[in-house]
Amino acid sequence: MNLFVFGLGFTGRRFAERARDRVLTVRATVTDPASAARLAAETGFTMRAFGPDADDPRIADDLADTDALLVSAPPSEQGDPVLRRYAEAISASRIGWIGYLSTIGVYGDQGGAWIDETTPAAPRSARSTVRVEAEAAWLELGARSGKAVQVFRLSGIYGPGRNPIVKLREGRSQRIVKAGQVFNRIHVDDIATTLLASLDRPRPGAVYNVTDDEPTPPQTVTEHAAALANLPLPPEIDFETADLSPMARSFYGENKRVRNRLIRDELGVRLAYPTYREGLAALKDQA
Repeated sequence: MNLFVFGLGFTGRRFAERARDRVLTVRATVTDPASAARLAAETGFTMRAFGPDADDPRIADDLADTDALLVSAPPSEQGDPVLRRYAEAISASRIGWIGYLSTIGVYGDQGGAWIDETTPAAPRSARSTVRVEAEAAWLELGARSGKAVQVFRLSGIYGPGRNPIVKLREGRSQRIVKAGQVFNRIHVDDIATTLLASLDRPRPGAVYNVTDDEPTPPQTVTEHAAALANLPLPPEIDFETADLSPMARSFYGENKRVRNRLIRDELGVRLAYPTYREGLAALKDQA
């Protein structure tokens, strides 16, 4: 089996690395040629440039020689960049499994209520709106072409090098408090586990929430990380006076508790890190 990944970022790379034992080749994209060359040397993957100013002409031939496709490249106001350029090539290919990485942000604000995949999307931001549109476009391609397209809605991703312990060590952590606010999280390895399980059990048109078991206030996670790694705890900051970017502030405008029952019941996934406690404990010495 040959794998192609549009967008070899934090999640795409981990999935491709975990899939090595079942694929013959991994081909993947990043946005610029210099990064492509560096990642090819680091990973051994065949890298291509795919971005606003660079589009490797070999990608079309790669797709014709692909069996599984993971799409991690984000959409823009102009739509999904992969579909804009390669919808026809993908439809005509032998690709049998397509995973599209989306976000639980498509549910918008649910007032802290528990939700699942049956909850209608209710995006509040422009970036979530284009995600909903991209999801629909990929699912439509699957229905039209007969390919198994699955959408994976991810919660806040963390893992090695990208987690609250790292932020504390680098002095970038803030302990922001907003009454009643909770977030779900997901370890990057549990995302990879879910994607691999879907490869074994494809279901055309499926939508899955990929998230942990315990939505938690962000300050609670920061406090646990500081105690675990024996690091100083930053002072509490009220959300209303916190120095946050517009994007970061918008995250706090969405409050929900997301269930993950479908990946467990349908795909047989057992999370290695069902809460932030297990995840941070594993990262304490490698964070």
